[in-house]
Amino acid sequence: MARRLWFTGTGSGGTGCPSLHEDLDSREVIVHGPPLSDPEDVAQLQHLSEGEVAVVVPRELLVDYAPRDVTRTARVIDLNEFENLFRAFKHTAWRLETRQRYASDEATETYRQFMETGSMQWDLEDPYCAMIRAQTEQGKRVERVRIVDDPPTPGQLYLLDNAKRNMAIGEDIRNLRRAEAAQFGLPEEDFWIFDSRLVARLNFNPDDQLVDVELITEPAEVVRCSLARDAAWHHAVPHETFAVSIERLD
Repeated sequence: MARRLWFTGTGSGGTGCPSLHEDLDSREVIVHGPPLSDPEDVAQLQHLSEGEVAVVVPRELLVDYAPRDVTRTARVIDLNEFENLFRAFKHTAWRLETRQRYASDEATETYRQFMETGSMQWDLEDPYCAMIRAQTEQGKRVERVRIVDDPPTPGQLYLLDNAKRNMAIGEDIRNLRRAEAAQFGLPEEDFWIFDSRLVARLNFNPDDQLVDVELITEPAEVVRCSLARDAAWHHAVPHETFAVSIERLD
């Protein structure tokens, strides 16, 4: 099976090599760049085995983009602390949603009603709506990109309708088809980025239940997620346009 590689960064003005990639599963780092070729230089290297190649890497590349601590202990926060992040952020809260279903949605009365009727009159006064509205009315941005299968799953159709509620309270939502997300190398993860400095990764079990929320401030990991955000936001389609394309297929 091919590795799932994520481009981390380059030290050559963003256009070439040397560059770093990270294996999203093993967390190994892959480096490519100009080889160390002078025989006198190569002769000074210790433990260079047959078939191995030494690569010249600017120190700045590793300082700026290499993962800092592969043995770091995850800081898992409870749902109350996670909710408080939406009250404390100063400028932006951005979400990538990649799953085909969310078990927590399916346990709600609104999900049952949507499955029966195909539409909903959403409550815009519930605690979440009040909290987000208070932030967006101050000019803060709350944004999401949702990855959608072709055809959309029932859970994704539910969220497409639910987006009407989110947008009414000031969120900006875009959608991207899964095939395109894979083409652009987006990670298959769910996370929030707050103020481009803090990542809250949502971890799910095989039954699509939220297991925990991991708080990440490691600079290299924040940069990786921010690169994914920029790519997703650039390629994703505004919700209104995307929803019309889905309705035309029905």
